[in-house]
Amino acid sequence: MKLHTVGYWGAYPNVNEATSCYYVEEEQTKILLDCGSGALSKLQNVMELQDLDAVFISHIHTDHMADIYSLEYAMLILQQLGKRKEPLDVYIYAENRSDLSFEFPHVLRVHPIHLTESVVIGSLQLTFSENVHEVPCCAMKVMNQQGHAFVYSADTGYTEKLIQFAQNVDTLLIECSFYAEQQGLVKGHLASYEVADIAKKANVATIILTHFPHYGNIQQLKEEVTSKTDQVVHLAKEGFTITI
Repeated sequence: MKLHTVGYWGAYPNVNEATSCYYVEEEQTKILLDCGSGALSKLQNVMELQDLDAVFISHIHTDHMADIYSLEYAMLILQQLGKRKEPLDVYIYAENRSDLSFEFPHVLRVHPIHLTESVVIGSLQLTFSENVHEVPCCAMKVMNQQGHAFVYSADTGYTEKLIQFAQNVDTLLIECSFYAEQQGLVKGHLASYEVADIAKKANVATIILTHFPHYGNIQQLKEEVTSKTDQVVHLAKEGFTITI
């Protein structure tokens, strides 16, 4: 199972980059976790859009789903060109999906994410856990048939639920929105020392930091996390790929 970083900024993309979007592939299974601003353009560097099996949206903030609407049009055109036959399955965690402005139900099949239900797409199984955020938001665990797994935190404040959800997984892809000195200033997001604490208590093998602020030195986030744990720590960036 390979995890590719497509977009990794919080709020809005830096020039020529994208906000939250992660492409997962194993054998013939290809899925997206979130589809933020700028993601669709970047995604086409690593895959053909017609091969996409499903998209999972952690919550409805636009830095995590802005390009899902462009993806809907892409699927429409690919169907019209005969390059794709089946509609794309899109799973969204939200209070009211009817508020979302999708136009073509024959192109996108939109499903709710239920915390108590798993979803199987090809060779991958996804499960979900409630986060602490301004709007309903869920973390996602992706597991293959060999039992290898990673957890994507999406957006969250500190919560024991994430620690339990990520217990002993191979990799934790986790938001790191604030520097250590900013801890506690904003609810619903994590600072570097909180990330280290969660990852250490969850006993994950590898940490990937993502969802970065647009100020300061991003390398400092990694240094702050590594100062609190002996685990392997990476910074997400475009083109970063890890095999799990």
